[in-house]
Amino acid sequence: MCGAWTPMQAAEPTPVAQIKNRNIDARIMLDDRIKADPALAADCLAEGRRWLDKNAAEAAASRKQDPQLFKDGGWDFERIYQVRSVVVDRYVSVIRSDYMDTHGAHPNSDVNTILWDKTANKRISIRPFLSETADNGPTMKAMLQAVIASLKVEKKKRDAADTATAEWFKDLEPRLLKIGAVTLAPSTEAGKSSGLTFHYPPYAVGPYAEGEYVAFVPWETLKPYLSPEGQRIFGGGRPKGDENERQ
Repeated sequence: MCGAWTPMQAAEPTPVAQIKNRNIDARIMLDDRIKADPALAADCLAEGRRWLDKNAAEAAASRKQDPQLFKDGGWDFERIYQVRSVVVDRYVSVIRSDYMDTHGAHPNSDVNTILWDKTANKRISIRPFLSETADNGPTMKAMLQAVIASLKVEKKKRDAADTATAEWFKDLEPRLLKIGAVTLAPSTEAGKSSGLTFHYPPYAVGPYAEGEYVAFVPWETLKPYLSPEGQRIFGGGRPKGDENERQ
């Protein structure tokens, strides 16, 4: 799958939670940096267990409805939580990657993100870093424009310019909950973030064959819209390795 970021697959880590029966083999993985933070680990694990239970119930119901769908075995699901960055030793960006095989035409995958505040021990949004985040407001409009510009560059790199169209970007809106799953990008300046990265699973902004996409918005683009906390945490540039590994 083009563009997917799943380095943990090679390491074959031990699941922290698993449901395995004739209907499904579903697993939750946490990377070592998450395991080292008890509050973050507990939060991810609780969410992961709910995901396991939901998919196990759906698999059981599907077998009951049509046992033939399981003649080649049960469903295969995996969720991996990985730290993407830690900024000012407080804000932890986590990538949540899902793999799902229900014996359809091909397996599917999904990606989402978590922004964790180590001081408050809770999930937060990027609102504290921006002076205003109103739907269709100036900040979100500027952010969406920068996201689409980045996606068009990435599509050109993949020789996929024919799908760099408004039709494929129509589901992205200038609203925090509709612009994409966001993380704080690492920086060449220690402890800072170089900007925001937005993560899109297959089908979100392109056909399945194009895989996942990551859009990068440098902090300089957002400078007019940063809050005092945003001004404190952003700085430096995006490390070259980060761009190569995730796009």
